[in-house]
Amino acid sequence: MRKNGDVPALRIALAQLNPTVGDLAGNADLIVDATREAAAAGAHVVVCSEMVLTGYPVEDLALRQTFTSASRDALPDLAARLAAEGCGDVLTVVGYLDDEGGPRNAVAALWRGEVVARQFKHHLPNYGVFDEHRWFKPGDELTVLRFHGVDIGMVICEDLWQDGGPIAALGAAGVDLVVVPNASPYERKKDDVRLELAARRAAEAGAPLVYCNQVGGQDDLVFDGGSFVVDPSGDVVASAEQFVSKVVVADLDLATGSGHRSGTFAGLRVERKVLVPDPLPPYRKLANPQAPPLSDEAEVWSALVLGLRDYVRKNGFSSVIFGFSGGIDSAVCAALAVDALGPDNVHGVAMPSKYSSAHSLADAEELAKRLGCGFRVQPINDMVATYVETLGLHGLAEENVQARVRGVLLMALSNAEGHLVLATGNKTEIAVGYSTMYGDAVGAFAPIKDVFKTHVWQLARWRNAEAERRGETPPIPENSITKPPSAELRPGQLDTDSLPDYPLLDDILDDYVEGDRGYADLVAAGFDPAVIDRVVRMVDIAEYKRRQYPPGTKITFKAFGRDRRLPITNRWREHH
Repeated sequence: MRKNGDVPALRIALAQLNPTVGDLAGNADLIVDATREAAAAGAHVVVCSEMVLTGYPVEDLALRQTFTSASRDALPDLAARLAAEGCGDVLTVVGYLDDEGGPRNAVAALWRGEVVARQFKHHLPNYGVFDEHRWFKPGDELTVLRFHGVDIGMVICEDLWQDGGPIAALGAAGVDLVVVPNASPYERKKDDVRLELAARRAAEAGAPLVYCNQVGGQDDLVFDGGSFVVDPSGDVVASAEQFVSKVVVADLDLATGSGHRSGTFAGLRVERKVLVPDPLPPYRKLANPQAPPLSDEAEVWSALVLGLRDYVRKNGFSSVIFGFSGGIDSAVCAALAVDALGPDNVHGVAMPSKYSSAHSLADAEELAKRLGCGFRVQPINDMVATYVETLGLHGLAEENVQARVRGVLLMALSNAEGHLVLATGNKTEIAVGYSTMYGDAVGAFAPIKDVFKTHVWQLARWRNAEAERRGETPPIPENSITKPPSAELRPGQLDTDSLPDYPLLDDILDDYVEGDRGYADLVAAGFDPAVIDRVVRMVDIAEYKRRQYPPGTKITFKAFGRDRRLPITNRWREHH
């Protein structure tokens, strides 16, 4: 029997994995490989991420009985396989989808070939990313496992957000360790919020908290990993790198209290199951890993690269193709694509019209040369002229034909050569509808869809500086960064002919789109009323375009298509 004040030790592995939604067999392979690696490092417990067996989020697959049953049925097979692989004595915590009482976000503990415990969230409705506001209800049960003399409680993802909820119950019951499988999508500066919240919950539990987060891209979401262990005083005991699939091993000294009892706490029933009652004998401890933090630009760039790479590869493609205009947006997309897929898998196409400047083609060629990627020139003059002369087009109609001919050309090359087409629009242009449907908006994925224009420039300068720091050639031509932006659809055209200057425009959009501020708030913030009227109207009437834009990696709190959707038919207007 352990005495109060004893300090048992436990080696914990955080399996920060990159699952694919629906690939139960492939995801099981990831779990087995990670557990084998952890066991070889002497780990006693492995914690995987939320719903790692199914991938996350599963969206409408949660409503398909065949899928939920397959997930549940794969669990005992996985437990048996872990034992057969020599990992049976490692307690492995795995997130999965259960169908008991409807689709359930669940976590299971696997040990010695069996499923020794399951923990559910009460409801699992389907709203893309599951609606986590329906947590536990009074009377629900929490299972605590006594393993090598340590009482381990399990909760799932946003149970962390519930004041006085399951973690409070576990703390009142006297657990020694809380493990939290997570699948928390990346947003800028979100990591600080996670850590602060996890530290509060560790203090509430009076025990260290193990936060294991998913990594990888899934449609328009990207998961950054960044898993960690935090103790009740708020100190980070161990941490994993962001945006990297990795098994991180840490040794924890776990001070015990005087609780360790079953019963009802904070309205939840806590039941204890004993697996191995006695603590481990002393062993030689490891130095726990501490991942250095990334700068904001490095973090965003890594998110965009990973989101693009996984979208392409998980959907069965290996290469991408898109227009190289010589401008900043296509240049940044090209650098991202090369970082994600390698230069041999990136194909640029310059499509000059009669209005294209000589420097645009020169800048596009220079970009391809710096990146070492594929590049070809396909003039569109004759194709555009056929449309214009046949239909008698002029003005905006003629301008849009240029963009749409380019879109048709890219899709034809995609069909002929098997590349996935990228759209290169940024968040600013998408917000105000400054794009041509079935033209520059064509494509299967939009890497910088959630990046404001001014941030695109910042990323370009950061990526070039990073290359110089490494002794490499900066990938983005300086002229693409410094020249005034233009779609070059008519002689002498500049973006500022149609839009306010981008720094001003992005400031307004940050308040109106990201902050959901109304007209009076924008005036109070010091913006000119005439400019407010102009920008707000452009945003409000462009919803139909945004609905048809390709998906792109979400990096902000309010990403179009994921977090911000307005009615297309909508007569409400912000006004004085």
